[in-house]
Amino acid sequence: MIAEMDEMLKLWALDMHGGLGASGSGAGSMLGQLMDCQGELIRGSPGGSRMLLPWSADIEVIVNKHLDWPLAQVVREHYLNRDSLDHQKWAHCGCGRTQFYTRLGRAHVAIAGMLLERVA
Repeated sequence: MIAEMDEMLKLWALDMHGGLGASGSGAGSMLGQLMDCQGELIRGSPGGSRMLLPWSADIEVIVNKHLDWPLAQVVREHYLNRDSLDHQKWAHCGCGRTQFYTRLGRAHVAIAGMLLERVA
């Protein structure tokens, strides 16, 4: 996985989809946000800087229109479905742990490449 792409996709999930999973709880406080993100601090969360917003729209289009289905499915499961356990995400994508993360890494590379093409 590409660390910078991971961060961008976390911010994309927050910007475009709320990033709170099904519960949607605690959006008003820092503690609530940490609970929603399973203890993982995500920079640019609601109330903070929204510098990624233009990239979020590009990522949304790439994931929904240009990314191969298995890669898009893994991206959605990993970044948007925060309430499921890992093994549930793998099962939903019809693969095991190794293949899930291989696909996620390939998705990072594909999305990064398409973002660079849009900039050029």
